[in-house]
Amino acid sequence: MTHAAEGPGVPDPPPLDVGRISRPAKLFGKLLGLGSRMLGHARYDDYRLERISGMPFLVLPSVFNPKLLRTGQLFARHLDATLVQRGWEVLDMGTGSGVCAIFAARHARRVVAVDINAAAVRCAGINAQLNGLQHRIELRQGDLFAPVPAERFDLVLFNPPFVRGAPRDDRDRAWRSVDVAERFAAGLGEHLKPQGFALVVLSTFGDAGHFLEEFRRRHLRISVYSESRFFNERITIFKLQAAACPI
Repeated sequence: MTHAAEGPGVPDPPPLDVGRISRPAKLFGKLLGLGSRMLGHARYDDYRLERISGMPFLVLPSVFNPKLLRTGQLFARHLDATLVQRGWEVLDMGTGSGVCAIFAARHARRVVAVDINAAAVRCAGINAQLNGLQHRIELRQGDLFAPVPAERFDLVLFNPPFVRGAPRDDRDRAWRSVDVAERFAAGLGEHLKPQGFALVVLSTFGDAGHFLEEFRRRHLRISVYSESRFFNERITIFKLQAAACPI
């Protein structure tokens, strides 16, 4: 895992090389997927109890599993006291099981957790209770920024559906969307405080280049906050700020 240095003159990162995963890596990924199915890990429509950094998370049917699918667990582990300040207000967009909201709420003054999937909102509420952080987390159901129409935040977290396509059901909404990149980029600036920023997770398994194009089109300042490389995947956390904010 690497962290990019931040400061004046940091250039925008080039688009992720989405289509360059090697054939051996793709084959390895398929073998991992087959093994996962044989172990029952493909049963996402079941109740599962996961532990992340020793904290319990119940995952309900149709809710994105933050541990089995890697990105949620990786993202949450960045949300420590060195990043999230005690007086901050945080928005966790597409909260799923609530893992990022809960990790952020250990340090922030207030976290608003939003998801379009009603089951995910229920799941995040259960996990807030399990981890004793329900007093710092507000749960709201809705699409992107619709549940927070006039609110601004110090930090916005988003682990988006980075595969382009029409979702088949609520579970698939965590993976696929037709226009999330466009709508998130268009609305972000209106929901950031003057020195606020967003962290967005993108993967080489999805259409990361399209997200970055939309961020640039909306004149957002982009830098790489963290990058993790695996044999068959590269996961990058991007930091986004409004153009007027110094990085």
